[in-house]
Amino acid sequence: MRAKKTARFRLSLPATSANLGPAFDAAALAFDIHLKLEASAAAEYSIRASGRDADICGRIDNHLILNTYREVLAANGKRPKPLVFKIVNDIPIGKGCGSSAAARLAGIALADHYGRLRWTDAQIVGEASRREHHPDNASASWMGGLTVARMSGESEAQVARIPLKGKWPLLLAVPGDPLSTEEARRVLPANYSRADAVVNIQNSMLLLAGFTQGRGDLVSAALEDRIHQPYRAPLCPLLPALQELAGVEGILGAVLSGAGPSVLMFLDARSRVPAKKIVAQVAAHLGKKKLSAELLLTAIAGKGGAATLRSRRA
Repeated sequence: MRAKKTARFRLSLPATSANLGPAFDAAALAFDIHLKLEASAAAEYSIRASGRDADICGRIDNHLILNTYREVLAANGKRPKPLVFKIVNDIPIGKGCGSSAAARLAGIALADHYGRLRWTDAQIVGEASRREHHPDNASASWMGGLTVARMSGESEAQVARIPLKGKWPLLLAVPGDPLSTEEARRVLPANYSRADAVVNIQNSMLLLAGFTQGRGDLVSAALEDRIHQPYRAPLCPLLPALQELAGVEGILGAVLSGAGPSVLMFLDARSRVPAKKIVAQVAAHLGKKKLSAELLLTAIAGKGGAATLRSRRA
């Protein structure tokens, strides 16, 4: 008899932008730049990687997806099976776009599949959040769209997916050099004033209202942050430069993408200014500031990694 061909495991995870200005460590959105993975059982581990940062994605040693896969299985009393990977990555690594959350989710999903753990979405996001030390990126990458999340105990996350009204075009500005989350966290103060905390709470709630009501004016007004962006701006010079463009025709505002150094710009879907013209204006503005960045037009991703697996499990 001919041996049964082993089915390939397939997963696609979107990049994410956390914090969104005032919603520090609480909200994030997924956007249409992806990490795509195929895997199948093999005699020994191997990785074939292409796309952005292929040299990093193709290394066997200290590979975040592979390490997470092994660690989760070992923690649950399972023996890891060697796998052959094919990775196509378009997410910038180390630049505030959720690359580590996507990689950890990929490793956890592989462990769930090959170890037959039968974890729920809450457990998968919770495990990734525990490893990330915050749940925002993991929740958006797994669930897609715009999410708000908090940890529930040590092993699960409570996630709410926020319904969006209308279209929300995005422009991502990616600088050449990365910034570690640890370095970006070190500059934050240990304590904040009540006034700053209140402003951020107000703006976070107004921001969500703007998305659910399709009101760009509310989103534009609610992007002010006093918790992390003022302290990280010296490490992320793109941010103050691009914040100057808020209110220019077609541009609602700009925020750090995660801990930076990338910057996410919200564009006005109702504007008559073509998106390509806005990109040219942004590039020209950065040129005057003697700054440079890769400018990527994108949009909020409606589906996350969970949608990939639901179709397989059905």
